[in-house]
Amino acid sequence: MKNSLEFAEKECGSRVTCGSLAPVKVDLTGKVAVVTGAARGIGQSIAHALSQNGAQVIYADVDFDTARQAAASAPNSIALRLDVSQEGEVRAALDKVLRDYGHLDILVNNAGVNTLTHRVNIDQFPTAEWERILRVDLTGLFFVSRAAAGPMVARRSGRIINISSVLGLAPARLQSPFIAAKAGVINLTKSMALELGENGVLVNCVAPGSIMTQGTKKLFYGEDGKFNDRVQAMLAHIPLGRPGTPEEIAHAVLFLAAPESSYINGAVLTVDGGWLAGYIREF
Repeated sequence: MKNSLEFAEKECGSRVTCGSLAPVKVDLTGKVAVVTGAARGIGQSIAHALSQNGAQVIYADVDFDTARQAAASAPNSIALRLDVSQEGEVRAALDKVLRDYGHLDILVNNAGVNTLTHRVNIDQFPTAEWERILRVDLTGLFFVSRAAAGPMVARRSGRIINISSVLGLAPARLQSPFIAAKAGVINLTKSMALELGENGVLVNCVAPGSIMTQGTKKLFYGEDGKFNDRVQAMLAHIPLGRPGTPEEIAHAVLFLAAPESSYINGAVLTVDGGWLAGYIREF
């Protein structure tokens, strides 16, 4: 059997819809955007897409050195150290953005973590690991959103785009804190949309499926991935038969950030190759 990483990359490369098309183009000239978790992977692709479409982008990440390298490859971009789990650090970072740029138009809450080593049932799950994941994936998103919402409400304009997961809609086993956090992000998105929409601030959510990143290679798609032996079964439930790319998530975010998406509020956009559409292979 061919190794799953080779299979996934071959499948991805054979599809014209695999993120290799000409980049999506929208006009974000003059917009200021903050992307959390922007040093690598999905966050970096989102930040790059916003920058390439005219926005001034702040690549915010706890890994400042890597974020700085990523920002250096994009126009109109800077890096900012930000640990979203630290409330005081979040306030200071957003205050700096407002001082330097005068306003904030787009916030993408992408920063998130999961567990690589504790893939166990809830009765065996360590409390410290539960708290670490919830602190970043849900509480951190709350901290950043709250800090950004005030200035956006004052200007009666803004976009907040949260990155959840299909596992926030259809739970899986062995990662209970991640499931809980991502489900929380989805309903928090809707609550924020109800609260902020009347003030011109639109809040939406993107729920990625399985995306080819360094993290998923360690778990699934690499030859030494912890769950490498289960990849074919997982891909069998995705109608497109492949993982997505970070660029495909970035295109979804770009759509929600575009001026033309002015009547979309409280939406959850799944980008999962049809995984949650109810596809049954046998039929």
